[in-house]
Amino acid sequence: MARPCTVCGHPQRAEIDRLLLGGNVPVLSIASEFGLHERALRRHRAAHLGKAMGLAATAPTVAQGDALLAQLAELRADAAALQQRAERVSDVRAALLAIREQARLIEVLLQVAGELQTAPTTNIIIAPQWVAVRTVVLQALAPYADARQAVAEALRELES
Repeated sequence: MARPCTVCGHPQRAEIDRLLLGGNVPVLSIASEFGLHERALRRHRAAHLGKAMGLAATAPTVAQGDALLAQLAELRADAAALQQRAERVSDVRAALLAIREQARLIEVLLQVAGELQTAPTTNIIIAPQWVAVRTVVLQALAPYADARQAVAEALRELES
């Protein structure tokens, strides 16, 4: 039976984890400060902090993404303010441009959030390749009337 992790059971585990994740303090110093063995700290870091270390490594990227989203939201607010200003002075052209810019920014935000797909969609039912495959399958089944009928009905249901 494996021994329990001495670091996980330490009363100051949160501080130890913070120091290990920070990477600025040598493991030997942490070990002597908290009365632990250096090997125990290294095992703890490898076994119990691996996921946290991975998340910590991605934190700058996440922060940068948050900053970009904030900039997009700010640009959208600016466009809304310009629209209101243009409407107050009855500048229809400027108002329309501001509306168009807001719509573009909303589209970008939706794409970033994964709620808007920009990939083209193909209607396979009318694609020439599908029509050719369907025709070949039904012709191959011509000698088998029951099977041909069943496949034709299944295809009709699928296509509707």
